[in-house]
Amino acid sequence: MAKVLAVSGNEAVANAFRQINPDVCAAYPITPSTEVMQRFTAFVSDGEVDTEVILVESEHSAMSACIGASAAGGRVFTNTSSQGLALMWEMLFIASGMRLPIILSLVNRALAAPLNIHCDHSDGMGARDTGWIQLWSENAQEAYDNTIQLFRIAEHMDIRVPAMICMDGFIISHSIARVEFLEDDEVKKFVGEFTPVNPLLDVTKPVSYGPLILPDYYMEYKRAQHEAMTRVSKVVLDVAAEFEKLSGRRYGLFEAYRLDDAEIALVILNSAAGTSKDVVDEFRDKGVKAGLLKPRLFRPFPYEEVAAALKGAKVVCVMDRADSFGGFGPMYMEIASAMMLISGNRPVLINKIYGLGGRDYLPEHAAMVLDEMTEIAKGGRVKTYKEYIGVRE
Repeated sequence: MAKVLAVSGNEAVANAFRQINPDVCAAYPITPSTEVMQRFTAFVSDGEVDTEVILVESEHSAMSACIGASAAGGRVFTNTSSQGLALMWEMLFIASGMRLPIILSLVNRALAAPLNIHCDHSDGMGARDTGWIQLWSENAQEAYDNTIQLFRIAEHMDIRVPAMICMDGFIISHSIARVEFLEDDEVKKFVGEFTPVNPLLDVTKPVSYGPLILPDYYMEYKRAQHEAMTRVSKVVLDVAAEFEKLSGRRYGLFEAYRLDDAEIALVILNSAAGTSKDVVDEFRDKGVKAGLLKPRLFRPFPYEEVAAALKGAKVVCVMDRADSFGGFGPMYMEIASAMMLISGNRPVLINKIYGLGGRDYLPEHAAMVLDEMTEIAKGGRVKTYKEYIGVRE
């Protein structure tokens, strides 16, 4: 029987790790993700899990230790934010190149400089091309559910690549919310036993990890990584279908909210999607055919499915909580690429940058964007294709 508790997003994720009981965790604390490890190490001290926790001197060392433990044949996880993920950068590529199914909970926080401890998505978006699966989470419930599902996804024998769960720093990580927990034995059964592949500790079958590969085979190796990622979407949907039978909660590659007949559509990630849904409802009440698409699987990006979901709209606004300086926002570029798969008329695409460094995203911001899209849909002129909203002039 499910148990309902009021917990923070960090506590929800820590409890998912407790229920899974991985073999090894190496981590280094950084705001706002520190509470995940504080909670989890308390479970270790109380004997609720038998995970080997490795205290290291930096996030680079944390990911290095995770790589070693995973290559040795263990189920492994870690967590971090912002500068911590940036310090892991070198090792993120090594983990994915070695096809190690390490799980990382990423509590999204702005990158310095200037120093900022609050939420935006620059850390996760910066890591989008490191070869890791990314699932993004609107709230604490989704972060908990994504954590459980992601072990099954990353460890699937058709994939075997590392993966990260993303949730908004402070907004989700520290806010108290209603979370419905599965029973411990249900989670253990769902995730299953870990199956090592070519473990270093199997002395009867010696293997080598990370060898030197020169131009004769390097491209083939990288193509194999890409081909593994092309199989992720199907596994995500298969695991989600099985999870729905267990929990009653449905997940897909993305959430399409009131999109079926939408003429204007927002594309927005994580916690801001919840705020935007309320405003979409208000516009629907006024007779405006508004809708919203909330990506869940960001890497690999489901281009064809997203294009099919948005093709009926006249105007689409992609909301980015990260910037690509001198270019469009990172999610805008993904949506624009997806829409190129559509033949014939395509929606007008505009880009809004919001919420950098934890700047509040308010209902009036969503309303302002929806008003602008309504005018464009009626034949109005696009004033600018990229704009910062909620910013001082």
